[in-house]
Amino acid sequence: MVPLLFLILFPFLAALGILVIPTNLARKAAGYGAAALIIAASLYLIYANFTSPATYIEVGSEFINELMLAGEVLMALYIIAKSYQFGKNYPLILAGVQTMVLLYVELGMPHNVEVQNNLFLDQFSLLMTFVIGVIGTLICVYAFDYMRDFHAHHKEVKDRRGPFFFILFAFLGAMFGLVFSNNLLWLYFFWEVTTICSFWLIKYTKTQEATDNAFRALSMNLFGSLAFIVAIYFLAAAPNPISTISEALETGSGFILLPLALIGFAGITKSAQLPFSSWLVGAMVAPTPVSALLHSSTMVKAGVYILMRLAPLYQGTTPGMLLSLLGGSTFLLASGIAISQSNAKKVLAYSTIANLGLIVACAGVGTYEAMWAGMLLIVFHALAKSLMFLSVGTVEHRIGSRDIEDMEGLIARMPRLAFAMLIGIAGMFLTPFGMLFSKWAVLKALIDANPLLVGMVAFGSGITVFFWAKWMGKIITQTRIHKIEEDRIGGGEWAALYALIALTISMSLLFPAVSSLLIEPFVSSIYKMNVSISQDNVMIMLLMMGAILAMPFMMLYYGRERKHLPHYMGGRPTTPGEIFAGSAGLKRELAMSNYYLEAQFGEKKLMGIGVVLCAILMAAMLLSTGSGLIA
Repeated sequence: MVPLLFLILFPFLAALGILVIPTNLARKAAGYGAAALIIAASLYLIYANFTSPATYIEVGSEFINELMLAGEVLMALYIIAKSYQFGKNYPLILAGVQTMVLLYVELGMPHNVEVQNNLFLDQFSLLMTFVIGVIGTLICVYAFDYMRDFHAHHKEVKDRRGPFFFILFAFLGAMFGLVFSNNLLWLYFFWEVTTICSFWLIKYTKTQEATDNAFRALSMNLFGSLAFIVAIYFLAAAPNPISTISEALETGSGFILLPLALIGFAGITKSAQLPFSSWLVGAMVAPTPVSALLHSSTMVKAGVYILMRLAPLYQGTTPGMLLSLLGGSTFLLASGIAISQSNAKKVLAYSTIANLGLIVACAGVGTYEAMWAGMLLIVFHALAKSLMFLSVGTVEHRIGSRDIEDMEGLIARMPRLAFAMLIGIAGMFLTPFGMLFSKWAVLKALIDANPLLVGMVAFGSGITVFFWAKWMGKIITQTRIHKIEEDRIGGGEWAALYALIALTISMSLLFPAVSSLLIEPFVSSIYKMNVSISQDNVMIMLLMMGAILAMPFMMLYYGRERKHLPHYMGGRPTTPGEIFAGSAGLKRELAMSNYYLEAQFGEKKLMGIGVVLCAILMAAMLLSTGSGLIA
């Protein structure tokens, strides 16, 4: 219990300490110390409890409930004040309405539901502890040196690193509180804290673009928050009130479909599924650590976390079927949009939206195999995507661009960063890294559930190969002789990148143990069925891992002593200046570029289709519930 409470409370205390420290050097030292404690506590909690059954913790305190209610009202007042200041009507109205519903649930309901076991711990919580406490904290470590370079490159942006790191660490505390909360009202409180944190971080630069995108993110997430608190109202007003996640799962067939659909809606908005994906794409205006934190270990993972928690209740229901179709459609269309993007952060954004769609599809199907696959996806996506975001942020500071076309020859210009990016990209789509194996598990889970989803996942996965291979090819393509440009990269950045490389590789090697020790026991406890990996598949994957890792390691080692030969263009060698004689004797400069197929996979074209299709599916999900119960 002590490590669990420590992980919830300490990040908030560390955030306050970092906020009041006056100098950046002392702030960095305090942040590194706090990060080390959070990682150590996370690993200890996992080690001490991975073999234990679910543990329910009694933290019954009326004072805590009142404190959270006061905090929710203060957050609503902050949103209303900021919305009024900037003339934004939607968040103002939404914050006011959801606060009134919350106050009625807390103070005006005809009965008072007492919850004794407000916190709980199980294997799923431990899996999320790794994602938040290790991956999320490494992003915070990276941020200290990154933000120093950020302000060196963006002198027009006021240096507000104190509040920035305060919000980063508070974000971690809120996520720990969210995944350990059994009480739905406590979970809702931490859910709202993540919304406020993301709003502030997105508008960090305070440009007009950043402010507009921050309010877009706020508005869309407040729609989900309103749906969440209305769902809690229906659950509390039921003949047999439901106030905790454990009660919801135990109730099973008596669970009301309408609140289940409303929570599904909340999860869709938080995880940036179509038609709400624009807020996550807009969040790319924020500094890179914000993008990495939102995409890999905090904000969007909160959405899929609650959906996966309730996945057994979606199984075999109409809302579950429609939710899975919405997730599958998002995966297919967002993957297609990524093909047309040359902005590296946009490729990562749409890839994130797509892969979250896979997890949403698993939650909607709700079978034991789907839950197993979805939990694998959460971990491996967080690892590979955080590594990619942080690598892109560092590369952008070195070359002054985040365009993929400008990353040509990184293997020679920045060999260590290129190595990190190659591992990150391989982790997203190559066998036997965890993401591809997770997608195989998704297909296996969907074959019996919904053939249409199988087609979406198969074609979407084929598309991902196209845009990841383009990017990987650009990194290892070298048309000119380059000097190494990796100087002046901070030690904190390297530490985070090396740690994420090691974790991406080791987790892929050790995933059978992760599955057998954490995921399989959890799935078995929920469904009373066993799911496991055959030993033959494990051996094949280990052999493939060795083969696939040989390429970047060989490039890193042998690339230092290489022989340069002139390129041949149509049989004509290029000059040292990369000039060759083209058709009609014209002198041309050697240039190589990827195809982006804008006409076929353009953002506007596919986004329009996706918004309409997924809006229809979402509306059908809400309208299909009536007042029925799960059969």
